[in-house]
Amino acid sequence: MKSGIIILSELRGPVRDHVLDIQRRFDPKLAATATPHVTITGSSGMGPISSEMTEDALRAALEPIARATEPMTLPFLRPMRFMQTNVVVLPLDPNGPIRALHERIKLSGLLFEQPRFTFTPHVTLSFFRELTPDDARALLALRVEEPVTIDHIAAYRTVDITNSKKILELSLGARTALSSTAESPTVLSVLSASRKVTKTP
Repeated sequence: MKSGIIILSELRGPVRDHVLDIQRRFDPKLAATATPHVTITGSSGMGPISSEMTEDALRAALEPIARATEPMTLPFLRPMRFMQTNVVVLPLDPNGPIRALHERIKLSGLLFEQPRFTFTPHVTLSFFRELTPDDARALLALRVEEPVTIDHIAAYRTVDITNSKKILELSLGARTALSSTAESPTVLSVLSASRKVTKTP
């Protein structure tokens, strides 16, 4: 994972507990490092948002998107190796409402790095550990039947997967607080004050 700002949605409730149990079994370091989450931007479809971006700029860009996006409940697909690596993830269908959310963020005017992979929303199950063939087969054979509800997005400023800090969280849907929006500067005014970096096409 490159440094920068990523957008994700933490798992909550029984599905979080189930995924955390899987991580503890197959990759204890991952389980102890990061809360289970669906990665929405930063590793596929669009690279990390510029680390130079201010929190005000993020809020100005993301609040309208959060208000316009209704919470979504989605099923997990079968575990798979992420882009032919040794990392094993629990993917979601990259189409439908989660792609619409991803594309709104991508087109919001935020500055981000060129992506390495096509959009693949997912929860990471194993990252650090080198799985034995038996463990890999067992992990890839698992199924998570509980759906995931994505009802918020969170922005994390990251150095790497072990070093990140949440800087913003927004609920999805019309119930998102309007008072904070009124106090936020416009996207253009904040972005113009931010340091310029290369933007993907």
